[in-house]
Amino acid sequence: MKKVVKFGGSSLASAEQFIKVGNIIRADKDRRYVVPSAPGKRFPDDTKVTDLLYSCYELAERGQAFTKQLNQIKERYNEIIHGLHLKFSLDDDFDTIKKKFLDKAGSMYAASRGEYLNGKIMAKYLGYEFIDAANVIRFHSDGTCDTEKTNQLLAQYLEQAEYAVIPGFYGSTVNGKVVTFSRGGSDITGSLVAKAVNADLYENWTDVSGCLVTDPRIIKNPEVIHTITYMELRELAYMGASVLHEDAIFPVRKAGIPINIRNTNRPEDEGTMIVESTCRIPAYTITGIAGKKGFVAVNIEKDMMNSEIGFGRRVLSAFEDNGISFEHMPSGIDTMTIFVHQDEFQEKEQKVIADINRLAKPDTIHMESDLALIAVVGRGMKSTRGTAGRLFSALAHAHINVKMIDQGSSELNIIIGVRNEDFEDAIQAIYNIFVVAQL
Repeated sequence: MKKVVKFGGSSLASAEQFIKVGNIIRADKDRRYVVPSAPGKRFPDDTKVTDLLYSCYELAERGQAFTKQLNQIKERYNEIIHGLHLKFSLDDDFDTIKKKFLDKAGSMYAASRGEYLNGKIMAKYLGYEFIDAANVIRFHSDGTCDTEKTNQLLAQYLEQAEYAVIPGFYGSTVNGKVVTFSRGGSDITGSLVAKAVNADLYENWTDVSGCLVTDPRIIKNPEVIHTITYMELRELAYMGASVLHEDAIFPVRKAGIPINIRNTNRPEDEGTMIVESTCRIPAYTITGIAGKKGFVAVNIEKDMMNSEIGFGRRVLSAFEDNGISFEHMPSGIDTMTIFVHQDEFQEKEQKVIADINRLAKPDTIHMESDLALIAVVGRGMKSTRGTAGRLFSALAHAHINVKMIDQGSSELNIIIGVRNEDFEDAIQAIYNIFVVAQL
């Protein structure tokens, strides 16, 4: 078997964590390709190395002295090296970084050095080959990943390497300019590596024992999801669940490679398996609950709008022309409601309203702000009668007024809108009826 293993920043924040990671990798000879993140926080008030690099480069870009800050970053890595008892130095690398900072190499280059340096330490510690991600992860000039060329380069390099470390988060354009993914982008690197080597499994190691049914900041110690499909995870990730970068799903999904979310600090836990499809019966009717606050509902009314060809298109073009995307659009015979992000909308609201009036000539338009959207997702909902009834009964008993209901034809999820102030209570009520009641 071939396994690709990615470790997050909290898993590699110190020498002690490195040792845990080393033990995990050495415990299974199939864990052949390792994708490390930059060192994360060692304790709650600590600063991630990536953030330190951003701050350091800002000083360099402004022409201010930054040597002291760069030496602090160097000391973070030296602590790890000494804690692992390695005869190894990053002095030459830091000399290069200093020169690049003086030459204004860019904030993406600066941020990428966190993974680059951690990757060099990891390769030395494991005795694996180090492959610079800049040589194998290719970006287009517009900053998007060239997945076809990346797959070709990774396959070419890794065919010659039985065991290798490839730093996460960054790559380069064809002319050598370093480009980074968005935050959490090491997940994407791991997924690209897994696809290129046709891995049997992509293990993503973090500081939680898998995907949780809902946000642990709202529900204390929520249950772990043992198996989830890619489609279910996409729905939850879109609504705010953040265990895995949502763009990391696509490369492995196309290749049929499952992802296993694991806990570096509890390696005995099985974690969560993310798969294309499964015949496993879910433990609960629902798989997960996720949501976001901060929406506005724009309610548009017009008699006989349902028989007016092009009415919806004209309304939506008012949002499009002002660069505003919409989240959901429930409608009735003479009404339609557009849900948009409040922070995007409020600065342009009068222009949008004017455009709707000009283009669609509605009878009335009124808005309701400070709303939240909650997604209740689960493949088990389709085959379970009364799911929606139980959901709304639970919310009614919690004295929560539902402002919007939207269910897709796949019956995979139900989206509800509530007031911001009811958001946490609504999630608690849903969790209680579908999870706690089934324990």
